[in-house]
Amino acid sequence: MSKAADLDLGLVVAGHGRHYIVETPEGERLTCHPRGKKSDCVVGDKVRWQATGDEGVIEHVEPRRNLMFRQDEWKTKSFAANLDQLLILVAAEPVFSESQLARALIAAESAGIAARIVLNKADLPAIAAARERLAPYTAMGIEVLEVALKARKEESRALLEPLLKGRATLVLGPSGTGKSTLINLLAPDAKAQIGEISQALNSGRHTTTTTQWYWIDAERTTGLIDSPGFQEFGLRQIDGQQLPRLMPDIREQTSLCKFYNCTHLHEPGCGVRAAVERGAISESRYRIYTEILSELVKQRY
Repeated sequence: MSKAADLDLGLVVAGHGRHYIVETPEGERLTCHPRGKKSDCVVGDKVRWQATGDEGVIEHVEPRRNLMFRQDEWKTKSFAANLDQLLILVAAEPVFSESQLARALIAAESAGIAARIVLNKADLPAIAAARERLAPYTAMGIEVLEVALKARKEESRALLEPLLKGRATLVLGPSGTGKSTLINLLAPDAKAQIGEISQALNSGRHTTTTTQWYWIDAERTTGLIDSPGFQEFGLRQIDGQQLPRLMPDIREQTSLCKFYNCTHLHEPGCGVRAAVERGAISESRYRIYTEILSELVKQRY
């Protein structure tokens, strides 16, 4: 077998089961299968592959800069790699889950990926309440961008395009927030790409459950990755003791704790609980911290 470095390099742009779409540096796409039974490629992976007839075999996955996980009740599974940033889309309506938002931000922080929040439907009266719910996130230094993707298309595009330029951005958001509107606004041929990939993977309707890479520009330097739904983020790879470090508002107060190994649940002289009492940490953020910590502790036993 050839040495991995001598093989062609490609980018995984979609996958379904053991079938992957790999794009060559010239922009050609072909269906590839991993060698052996293990199938651990994800969208965003750089891979070494070789041709076998009209298709290809993935021989090697290049080292990753980062990796994102999702989880269900039973298992944690990786789904995207080598990201430059995360764009978390929420909307004035329907009311978003702060717990899901916090989990996405913790997952990004854990993987060392920069994250921004995009608040859509800024033209609706409910925007004031949504803005208020996001105030703790603005206060901890997370950028919140307000857009109206349908009502103010050009203005929204002008705001978002410079932030995406030259980067690989994963877009996340629950249904009803305008995620497909955002993708179709920024990647006009997205629907055509979905059709091609669906056909190549023989996955038909299943493509709605796959993560997919779109190019925004003809030069193929700006990538937008769409992952369906706003699934539970895989946080099981995180040690419970690390959790406070991954929540900026809580991290800021830990130096005031009397005990170095404070769990911020019941110890005397806890700087975090004192900050909740005086309003420096919101009650909803503290509740989310205790919920996630409880989950992480349970899974160890």
